Amino acid sequence: MPSSRDLAAVLRVSRNTVVIAYEQLVDQNFLVSRERSGYFVAGLPKNIGVGQAEATGQQQPESGRWEERFAFNPSRFHNIKKPLDWQAYPYPFIFGQFDPTLFPTTDWRESARAALSTTEINNWARDMIDGDDPALIEQLQLQVLPRRGIRARSDEIMMTMGAQHALYLIARLFIGPGTVVGMEDPGYPDARNIFSMMTPNVVPLPVDSQGLVPGPAFENCHLAYVTASQQCPTAVVMPLSRRQEVVEKARLNDVLLIEDDYGSELIPEEGELAPLMSIDRSQNVLYVGSLSKTLAPGLRLGYVVAPAPVIRKLRELRRLMIRHPPLNNQRVAALFIGLGHYKSHLARVARVMSERARILDRLIPLHLPACTWSRGVGSTNYWISCPDGQDATALTEKAREAGVVIEQGDVFSTDLKMTRHCFRLGFSSIRTDRIEEGIKRLGLIVRRV
Repeated sequence: MPSSRDLAAVLRVSRNTVVIAYEQLVDQNFLVSRERSGYFVAGLPKNIGVGQAEATGQQQPESGRWEERFAFNPSRFHNIKKPLDWQAYPYPFIFGQFDPTLFPTTDWRESARAALSTTEINNWARDMIDGDDPALIEQLQLQVLPRRGIRARSDEIMMTMGAQHALYLIARLFIGPGTVVGMEDPGYPDARNIFSMMTPNVVPLPVDSQGLVPGPAFENCHLAYVTASQQCPTAVVMPLSRRQEVVEKARLNDVLLIEDDYGSELIPEEGELAPLMSIDRSQNVLYVGSLSKTLAPGLRLGYVVAPAPVIRKLRELRRLMIRHPPLNNQRVAALFIGLGHYKSHLARVARVMSERARILDRLIPLHLPACTWSRGVGSTNYWISCPDGQDATALTEKAREAGVVIEQGDVFSTDLKMTRHCFRLGFSSIRTDRIEEGIKRLGLIVRRV
């Protein structure tokens, strides 16, 4: 390492500061001090990164032995495929991610600083066992849920580590081996996979231009998963008449509805309808929402709204898993909403998303004329069907080679062949100025594949 005198001169700090820093690094075993020679980077142990069995000379079990020991094999499920490095691609048309340029950095930083005051730390640093930050629950009651037409008491709301965690908790609480669960087909793969872990009786329910069809298969279910606001993945919006039909048939046949309102509030377009829970009068809907979609997926903040007896049981179950989501994040989110930043952030995002939708409404017919597509009010993705049964899996691979990321559609269906010719085109993560070139490239690839 440089001498303390030389490093102090380079950094323009006192020599004592450098000496203290060096001594601390020695105490932490990052550096070693050699008398009359100076400071040196500490050597790494010879067996660093080597597994215990390899380091001790013991023979490791074969991978097959591990397969025999697993009680469950999650790799058998088909999942949505997105590259982890999607931000490195110039044209990421993927759903469920965010545009970093839209994140409210200054406002979030202000809220985070406020959460670090002594008073606030005393509020969130303790273990709440199975509780949540009452300030965040209150803000959901006052500012978030009313926007969706939902009124709920504090004992009817519980925070989760994102909407998917909420779905897992609900499934664990309500689904047993003999439970019949209705699943939109096509529909959200992770929800289907979660339900399939609990029961072999996951029944595909058809979807049409108005969303879930509440036919005979629906009436024979114990639970049914519904995305009424924007059907996943087709993005069609369930009209009021179909919503009323679904809620009424669920009541008559004692079908518990799991409503995933995953995409609400990003584009509050004219004609947007309130969720099923807002028209349910039988306490027959379990509502799942998320703050992660409107802010950033990495925040992992979701919530469940349900009758108080259900929330009590969900809290008891959640305690066994994670006790509660981190309270520091909950308090930052509560301050962010309470200070008015959430409302202004949604307004800004809505303007940008609406502009992107208008651009894509113009460009898709020009560059993908042989394809058909759907996008309902308020949705941030298009569901696109390729012509003549074209394989969208091959298309996805070719597009990625050209820097365009789309999501192949086969994974959304129980029968992969049913939607193999489809793909999902999201626009929440791509910069507005890159949309046109990305669609042009995609159009050329569609014509060549």
